[in-house]
Amino acid sequence: MKPKLVRVLEEKPPRDATGIGAQRATPQDAGLLDAYSAAVAGAAEKISPAVVNIRVFHPRQPDQRRPAGGGSGFLFTPDGFILTNSHVVHGAARIVVTLLDGRHFEADVIGSDPDTDLAVIRIGAGGLTAALLGDSRAVRVGQIAIAIGSPYGFDYTVTAGVVSALGRSLRSVSGRLIDDVIQTDAALNPGNSGGPLVNSRGEVIGVNTATILPAQGLCFAIAANTARYIAGRLLRDGRIRRGYIGLAGQNIVLPRRLVRLHQLGPEGALLVASLEPGGPAEKAGMREQDLIVAWDGRAIAGIEDLQRALSEAHPGAPVTVTVIRGTEKLALEVIPSDRPVRR
Repeated sequence: MKPKLVRVLEEKPPRDATGIGAQRATPQDAGLLDAYSAAVAGAAEKISPAVVNIRVFHPRQPDQRRPAGGGSGFLFTPDGFILTNSHVVHGAARIVVTLLDGRHFEADVIGSDPDTDLAVIRIGAGGLTAALLGDSRAVRVGQIAIAIGSPYGFDYTVTAGVVSALGRSLRSVSGRLIDDVIQTDAALNPGNSGGPLVNSRGEVIGVNTATILPAQGLCFAIAANTARYIAGRLLRDGRIRRGYIGLAGQNIVLPRRLVRLHQLGPEGALLVASLEPGGPAEKAGMREQDLIVAWDGRAIAGIEDLQRALSEAHPGAPVTVTVIRGTEKLALEVIPSDRPVRR
């Protein structure tokens, strides 16, 4: 008796109304989707009471009844301190904050740092729900990222995606690089600025700050650890003190003979293009056309490296700056001063 042949290849998947083959969702798939939905919804419910809408009125706008701009922010203390972006509140004569429950408050600027695009404002209220600032060092590429804010005035809008990349650098309006920026594809639009980016537990992992247009899915948030540090300094001093040495420079590639002669690591350096008369760098004996290659033993390959070093410098504390002048390698003692306040 001949065995029966089973023609498995003729079995076809079910077709939908368009005639295109489609697989049925399994109970396991449905469970995963439900878990994802529950995570996003739970995080949004947890963070929403801390998220605020910010409306800004400028001194010279013709109609003071209508805001000139605005954005988002979030409470990080129960007594009314709010984190947002510096560019949201810059130049404001009046700031109005709206809470989730519909209450409106006038807000005052406690401090603003354009170099990191962060600001702290405060409303006169207590017993509020504050967001929890998480540890951005624990963030992993691919994890869920949830943004909440008021894009185009649509209050408490939630978008979700993933963390696309870590450790990005973003140039602020002041020209200084913001380090340790989180890239996400959670959709951001005008009005999201200053709102929180949170993980699945509702902990803030970043402060939403920018998108790249016309690209889609390229959105950025300032890391929560940076925000925590800046907020603390703004609460204490009202501004961020950074080292200032008074020079303008440009990035260059060092000739290989100089790299070999002085056993330098990177092949880049900062060319001193100009010096502020009487500034710390000039007082230390620095000259135009000097090549800065190190700051207190740390290699300087360009303007970004020097900016990072100045961010960590303590005004009044001397540092050793290594320069190459001609073919000679010199060590200059520079005493950074307070960086002039930007108005």
